[in-house]
Amino acid sequence: MNPPQPPKDAWTRLAAAARQSPDREDEQAPYGFATRVAALADLAPRRAGSLFERFALRAVGVAALLALGSAAFTLTRAPAPVQNSDVPAEVASEDALSELVDA
Repeated sequence: MNPPQPPKDAWTRLAAAARQSPDREDEQAPYGFATRVAALADLAPRRAGSLFERFALRAVGVAALLALGSAAFTLTRAPAPVQNSDVPAEVASEDALSELVDA
């Protein structure tokens, strides 16, 4: 009984056999092959998307609307009033909540 040949020898034999095969450049796919492949691909069951895939585009749309809304709010907001130099900064500035309510 002969021991199994190493993979390198098998690859060499396979490559030599491939070199000896006839050239078949002019062969074409059988008639209707592309139609059958397209029909089988259409019949394949569709994989249900994950929860992330379902809501990903919606989340991108909501994020874009929020970005556009915040940019519009920033552009339409009135400029900050000029503070007098004789009034201390602690007295002139207000907290953030009152600024939001005033806007």
